[in-house]
Amino acid sequence: MTHPALRPADEFNEQLGNLVHPANWTNPTPAGRYNLVVIGAGTAGLVTAAGAAGLGARVALIERDLMGGDCLNVGCVPSKALISAARVIAAARTSDQFGIRVAGPVVADFPEVMRRLRRLRSEIASNDSAARFANLGVDVYLGSGRFAGPDHIEVGGQTLRFARAVIATGARAATPPIPGLAEAGYLTNETVFSLTELPPRLAVIGGGPIGCELAQAFARLGSQVTVIERSGQLLGREDEDAAACVLNSLRREGVQVLLETSVSSVKSGTGTRTVVLKRPGNSTESQDIEIDQILVAAGRTPNIADLNLELAGVKFNEKGVVVDDHLRTTNTRVYAAGDVCSPFKFTHAADFMARIVIQNSLFYGRARASSLTIPWCTYTSPEVAHVGLNEVTARDKQIAIQTFVQPLSHIDRAQLESSTEGFVKIHVKAGSDQIIGATIVADHAGEMIGEIVLAMTNRIGLGRLASTIHPYPTVAEAIRKCGDLYNKTRLTPLVKGLFQRWLKWTR
Repeated sequence: MTHPALRPADEFNEQLGNLVHPANWTNPTPAGRYNLVVIGAGTAGLVTAAGAAGLGARVALIERDLMGGDCLNVGCVPSKALISAARVIAAARTSDQFGIRVAGPVVADFPEVMRRLRRLRSEIASNDSAARFANLGVDVYLGSGRFAGPDHIEVGGQTLRFARAVIATGARAATPPIPGLAEAGYLTNETVFSLTELPPRLAVIGGGPIGCELAQAFARLGSQVTVIERSGQLLGREDEDAAACVLNSLRREGVQVLLETSVSSVKSGTGTRTVVLKRPGNSTESQDIEIDQILVAAGRTPNIADLNLELAGVKFNEKGVVVDDHLRTTNTRVYAAGDVCSPFKFTHAADFMARIVIQNSLFYGRARASSLTIPWCTYTSPEVAHVGLNEVTARDKQIAIQTFVQPLSHIDRAQLESSTEGFVKIHVKAGSDQIIGATIVADHAGEMIGEIVLAMTNRIGLGRLASTIHPYPTVAEAIRKCGDLYNKTRLTPLVKGLFQRWLKWTR
């Protein structure tokens, strides 16, 4: 295998390869028709295959590259290992504010940071290994699978017939059409975790979640980082105030962030690259920045090439495979799940979409993807976690809302942690305490958002969250305090007057 995730050649990547794409793997011989054939062994494919096999279905799972998909190999797992190392060094550098002085300069050993990343990834990989899924009763085929008709798939010279099939081939990094970019060479999430030397100067094209997370991590590890974002805001799906917290944090840590700026071309030099920028507005002024590496983080493209979807009667477009709310394609035998068909390109979204596919494909279920309450989190410092609607989307949907905000500057634990930049913001449907969305900006926002997701999923109102006792002191108290703010709105002048009369009468 020459997959970028398996570079450099060391004991950890050798272990990873042996687990998720063993060189000596022998594909099984199909006998009869499968209940379910799954193309793609990322999160959506693995959950579908394991769940269906556990229910007694005869399942085939096809993977052309590495089992575990992006999440294990070039996504969630390696990125969070890198981010965790970067957070430690950032804490060491700012320890003076706690009265702790670290002797000497705090310097990252980048090769060792990446070695730790590869070690942790290889240790986790057994969960997604070919051998494990074979032991679960899944027929694992390593090779490129493609439709040969509406009810059969070819892989490695063999034909697999199916009652139902699932397309779970995921997505990959999109490459913007920038002149000179390909010739100069660039990194994506598929190659950046194979680095063994820290880039002295790194340009990040794209200010979305991946771009912001990695920009901050590399800056903390010692790179001089420039983020280039075409729009006027980082994290375009987030509220302006949440994005502003991340922008302030990046700039405070030395990251140069250029908003309303695009890359017009890239020039290659001897050992260096020059990024030519187009400045804000209609100005024709350009600016050259010399850098050592370019990281492209400008969105995702669905993996639908070479699947022969036309032969299967499966409709697709530039956004991926077209599905209905039950995740069924235009071929009623074929379903899809995960990044290849979803606007929510998250591991946890793929997981729960797979559960819908199992129910609907094998048991004629009617579960709907639209019923899922899907949160997300960007793992910068501070983190930004979100679920449901915000002010803009509520206005677009013509839904009247009330918003309750609790700044972390008023939360004791946040003050004690010297981490007061952020807030908890919760939206309710006007005239009720029904929660329809929330944004949390805090150091551990991803851990906190689950309480609100639970409330939304189970229709627990914001007023009831006010009666949820949190340990003191915790940052999550901010959620309860939003509930308190809501309950105060119920104390109308009429109600307050009635209370006063009652208390006067009972004296």
